Amino acid sequence: MIIDGKALALSLKEEMKKQMPLLKGKYGRIPCLSVIIVGDNPASRSYVKGKIKAAEFVGMESRLIELPESVSEAELIAHIRELNEDNATDGILVQLPLPEHIDEDKVIDAIALEKDVDGFHPGNVANLWLGRKCILPCTPKGIIRMIESSGTRIAGSKAVIVGRSNIVGKPVAKLLLDRNATVTLAHSKTADLKKETLQADILIAAVGRPEMITADMIKPGATVIDVGINRIVLPDGSPKLVGDVKFDEALEVAEHISPVPGGVGPMTITMLMENTIECFLARMEKR
Repeated sequence: MIIDGKALALSLKEEMKKQMPLLKGKYGRIPCLSVIIVGDNPASRSYVKGKIKAAEFVGMESRLIELPESVSEAELIAHIRELNEDNATDGILVQLPLPEHIDEDKVIDAIALEKDVDGFHPGNVANLWLGRKCILPCTPKGIIRMIESSGTRIAGSKAVIVGRSNIVGKPVAKLLLDRNATVTLAHSKTADLKKETLQADILIAAVGRPEMITADMIKPGATVIDVGINRIVLPDGSPKLVGDVKFDEALEVAEHISPVPGGVGPMTITMLMENTIECFLARMEKR
């Protein structure tokens, strides 16, 4: 079974779309996501376009603040603080990466905790690990939804995550632990990676290396989630987008597998929409 992230994302967005008139009727307005992009990085532009398009589809308000590559760190943080104080803004997202002269940590720290729709603020990260209420990071949240949608049992399963980033590997490990999986976090220094992955009932590849997970590394009947987005060039010179898993091979072994593209990517954006609505509701309840 292929876990179709695109179809699942569309279904969830349709449900959110139905919420908008209800929220407008109850609170007098709809959720608003404000996105800041710095410079003209083509990949960043593409990601932001996808986020704004998703917000429009759902029917929520979105604002795009475009700043030049030369903007100073202080100026960027001033824009964020302005949005922190803006009662019409419910979620704030600063598209990463930022130019080298800007400290990303300082920028993330400047976002109000209750408007941090990416779930990157240290306060949200701490609350995640402490088991307290928090805004969940979008990609790990989407991964859990995909696993659950496949009918895979998480409780009691052995989960192996390849990749220990702060954005995916570590937080998805915590979300799986919260659902009573036994979790192994593998990485570049893991002594025998194949030995670890072959034990996985749930295998999550989030390492950023094209097709490094091959069929002989997958336990038969496993659920495989491929987070990787890698651009390669085929022998004939044409470009191709591939994941961290050799998909055609893995398809013969895994019981459930997510494709690239059309897997985790659409779910990440959809979870951003959901987080914006959750931030909106939390703010409205405090009024």
